[in-house]
Amino acid sequence: MRREYHQLLRGGRRREDKYSHGFSSGEMQSLGSICEVLFPPLPLNSIEGQPSEAVQRFYQSSGSQFPVPDESMQAAELVAKRGTVEASILVALHQQLLKHLLGEERENPPEMVQTFTANTHQTCIRLHQILELVHFLHPGADENSQNPAWEAIGYHTNTDENHSKVPKERPLQKGMVETMKETESTLVQSLTQKGLEVIELPEQKLYKIKCDVVVVGSGCGGGVAAAVLAGSGHKVVVLEKGNYFTAADYSSLEGPSMNQLFESGGVLPTVDGNMMILAGSTVGGGSAVNWSASIKTPNSVLREWAEDHKLPLFGSSQYLSAMDAVCERIGVTETCTEEGFQNQVLRKGCENLGLKVHIVPRNSSENHYCGSCSYGCRSGDKKGTDSTWLVDAVNSGAVILTGCKAEKFLLKKNSHGRGKRKKCLGVIARTLNKTIRNRIQIEAKVTISACGSLLTPPLMISSGLKNKHIGQNLHLHPVAMVWGYFPEFNSEFKGKSYEGGIITSMNKVVSSEEDSQVRAIIETAAFGPGSFAALCPWESGLDMKRRIMKYARTVQLFAMVRDEGFGKVKVEGRISYNLSENDKENIRAGVRQALRILIAAGAVEVGTYRSDGQRIKSKGIKEKELEEFLNSVSGAEGPKALVEKWTITGTAHQMGSCRMGRSEKEGVVDENGEGWEAESLFVCDGSVLPTAVGVNPMITIQSTAYCISKKIAESLGK
Repeated sequence: MRREYHQLLRGGRRREDKYSHGFSSGEMQSLGSICEVLFPPLPLNSIEGQPSEAVQRFYQSSGSQFPVPDESMQAAELVAKRGTVEASILVALHQQLLKHLLGEERENPPEMVQTFTANTHQTCIRLHQILELVHFLHPGADENSQNPAWEAIGYHTNTDENHSKVPKERPLQKGMVETMKETESTLVQSLTQKGLEVIELPEQKLYKIKCDVVVVGSGCGGGVAAAVLAGSGHKVVVLEKGNYFTAADYSSLEGPSMNQLFESGGVLPTVDGNMMILAGSTVGGGSAVNWSASIKTPNSVLREWAEDHKLPLFGSSQYLSAMDAVCERIGVTETCTEEGFQNQVLRKGCENLGLKVHIVPRNSSENHYCGSCSYGCRSGDKKGTDSTWLVDAVNSGAVILTGCKAEKFLLKKNSHGRGKRKKCLGVIARTLNKTIRNRIQIEAKVTISACGSLLTPPLMISSGLKNKHIGQNLHLHPVAMVWGYFPEFNSEFKGKSYEGGIITSMNKVVSSEEDSQVRAIIETAAFGPGSFAALCPWESGLDMKRRIMKYARTVQLFAMVRDEGFGKVKVEGRISYNLSENDKENIRAGVRQALRILIAAGAVEVGTYRSDGQRIKSKGIKEKELEEFLNSVSGAEGPKALVEKWTITGTAHQMGSCRMGRSEKEGVVDENGEGWEAESLFVCDGSVLPTAVGVNPMITIQSTAYCISKKIAESLGK
């Protein structure tokens, strides 16, 4: 029986969707030509072996039409909506030049565009190519959630499987107000039905609500804080700008899922284009879309924070107990019944090299075999805050407002407080539903910012807070990717790259056998075919199609470092970041080891995602040749660096941009999570962490939020 999905996560273009990219017909012509160059129709004699009809159709398809008629329009929309200001300006200039050239050379525009974009040392052209490849991040699916290319490349989303065991209930519904479904006339009624007292002030175009605690954000920090405080008997309101989805809603369709579940639709670059950032933007935040790794804060990191940063919390029994409580609530298991294809490869390669393999705990059962949790867990097995902490909060009377974005905190001069210059009285928010014009003012005894390291600093700054550390010290756990190809016909590993638990094994790259200092960790990644295509360095249309044909049997490993370098975010969507030289060397060491692991496991070809398509045939490779190849692996220079060969790094972890410090001179919040500037304003998300963690930070963020919210509950109870 075919499964029905939430309408926002289905394929096809909805009737009410309208394009607003603003491109002229000439610019659309140049964009279509570029799409065709990147993904051109190819003759059948370019196909290796005996191709099926599906493979033949795939090779003959064109990027300007493939796989649905609106593809170029969708690419234009993505470029317009998701590009940074700098990139959009460069794209516009590039489009104008291409339009001029196309006017002069109309006989063969694809060849002309190919020649024009070949000079990859030019920054603007490289940024343009990246943005144009964005359209592969949203591979079209029709209204039946099917794509004609998937059969050719061996990809499926299990739309026909029996989902009778998938939970159908919406566990947060009794506390949920989905503002996107409301109108001016129904919103007050819905809020009142949830037990909130609402005062309407028509002259001020305002709805006023009073509660004990307002939490901005529903992810790892906000979910925990809401549960602890609601469970302590306080009236809690949670604001979440994303939408609410459950296991039965998820489609695993890459395009609509990324658009709905991730910040900026999953296309969020730093201002220089050197790093792509993934951050959750839905009820549950990152916990709804992360890869399930549930690793406790390393002891060495806790010692550093407690001793070097003079923060006793992280050396206390209270914090250790918090980690245990968090792991118990989200159902962390440390065994895996069956590993997927990619983790089998990682484990085997390490064993063949004599390297230690670490089991990665997960917030799911030991039988969890879902490779698409990054688009929402369709089995309901993964335990994000949306199915754990927030359920506890709602059961204790909390109310969650979705589609509701905080604009600023309500701050006043503090004349009777504890020595802090200001006091926070709540937050002003607006709904993302354009039919609701009134803003919402929530007045509370305690206000908690839990909207993550990328959004908490801009919210604090827009509210008038001045602490110099706000938005600084941003750590991202940068990662560099490598790949290895394992043909199905001669491999001991069964399965596809998109099947099985995403991260179940891990290898640590250490300085030496004597020195156990970790330089990087190596884990497996989960990417749909669109993201895979966008990552692949473009060398030719033929090479691109051949790469995508190998997608299902291409293993993705990444090397992640605990970064010394840092960045800043002062304005929403404007993120700058710089790696230190030591970070670059650690990434290089991680990439080298990851490539060795793939080769040791039996990959017939391996490579990096460097712009020149760096790769090597690895079957039977001699050590000298391998060492020469590994020595050619470069650091993490991005596309805007003035180098010929560049690599885009990525990140899915954000930390430290409102760090905890023992004084206002050292941080944004104190050890209790309260802002040094404003009384009753707390932060409960990854931004309070003093440094990068060095491992997947979910447990660290939730445990820190647990400790902070317990302290808040104590203070409110006095």
